Amino acid sequence: MPPSKLQSLWNHPAGPKTIHFWAPTFKWGITVANVADFSKPPDTLSYPQQLAVGLSGLIWSRYSTIVTPKNWNLFSVSLGMSATGIYQLARKARHDYYNPKENVAQGEEIMPTNVPKVRS
Repeated sequence: MPPSKLQSLWNHPAGPKTIHFWAPTFKWGITVANVADFSKPPDTLSYPQQLAVGLSGLIWSRYSTIVTPKNWNLFSVSLGMSATGIYQLARKARHDYYNPKENVAQGEEIMPTNVPKVRS
């Protein structure tokens, strides 16, 4: 039995005796992995993956505040997921669309390939 100061956490409907505690706790692994990817080059990031991480974080953070009992562990991990996902999306977009000098130096074209080129 935990000490009396931790008794309320231990007996909470979303406490350590329930799946409502452990699922969000292990979900922190996704956020930690995304933070570890901050050091990866932006060209290796995936738009669909980061969009899924960011949007699911936003959706679940909203959900965690309207269910009973409120699950603040789920809320905090979901905010972390959305923040890291949105940050990674911004890194990827900045690399793909706002660094034309760097892309030209790597031999890439400035204009997207689906835009027809004007012939002289």
